[in-house]
Order: sequence, then structure tokens, then C-alpha cells
Amino acid sequence: MKTVSAVQLDPIDRKMLRLLQADGRMTNSELARQVALSESACLRRLRALETAGVISRYAAVINERAVGLPISVFVTVTLSSQAESALTAFETAIASVPEVVECYLMTGGSDYLLRLVVRDVDDLERVHARSLTTIPGVTRVSSSVAMRTVVKRGALPV
Repeated sequence: MKTVSAVQLDPIDRKMLRLLQADGRMTNSELARQVALSESACLRRLRALETAGVISRYAAVINERAVGLPISVFVTVTLSSQAESALTAFETAIASVPEVVECYLMTGGSDYLLRLVVRDVDDLERVHARSLTTIPGVTRVSSSVAMRTVVKRGALPV
């Protein structure tokens, strides 16, 4: 498992991160006001957080139901081999499946855990038959459909 050194964050950095997680479109002027810094000092800190990789990107959070993708499916995938080349081949292939919104290499009984978003059961069947099971080395695919989302946080507890 790869480890990444944690960046040392002071209370102002943490407050900036909490505010930006709540509103990524917040202007630097508003952010500076809320953390009691000058705009230039706030922008320097923000750029330092970006450079250090603490802020990896900015994005809009899209309502899955509103765009016709109301079903989340959790899929476990088992490969025939756990050799580095097999893992790399799977990861390259799965990255091209647009319905896969998350993919994790796992410990335990299966090799990968995926989260897919689909329109309906027919869409799930299509992804399963034409994408997931056609990837070389895949020996087992098991799917579970989420009935409803109980907790889904977009913000980390910084």
C-alpha cells in the first residue's frame, strides 16, 4: 500500500479547506474575509495547498438522479492473477468504462470494489455484459444495487 506524507496544516489552512469543500466557487475575497486574512495572503496559502497536492482539483458535484443516473451499483471483481501486470491491465481497462465512477484495489476476498452509476437494470446488464466481463483476467463479478444513500459526504473532516 502506497503511503503519502501528510501535509502539516494549521488552523487557518483547515478552515480554508472546510470552507472550500462547502463552496468551491467561493471567491478569494470571500475566503480571505472568512479566515481573517488579506486577499494576497489567502491566495498565497491557497496556491501552497494546491502545490502541495492538498487540493487536487475543483469540480461541480452533479446530482446523479437529475442527469438520469439514479442507480448506484457496488461491484466486486476478482481477477485470475494478482500479478502487477494483471492489476495494471485491469486498471487501464476499467478506467475507460464511463459508468465506473469509483474503483478501489482491495484486500480480502475480491481484488477490486467498483461503484457504477446506471439508468436502470437494463443499463446495468449492458455494462456487465459488454464492459466488466470482457476485461481479460476477470474471473468473478458480483453486483449489489444500493436501495438508497444514507450518508454521502463530499467533504473530508479536516
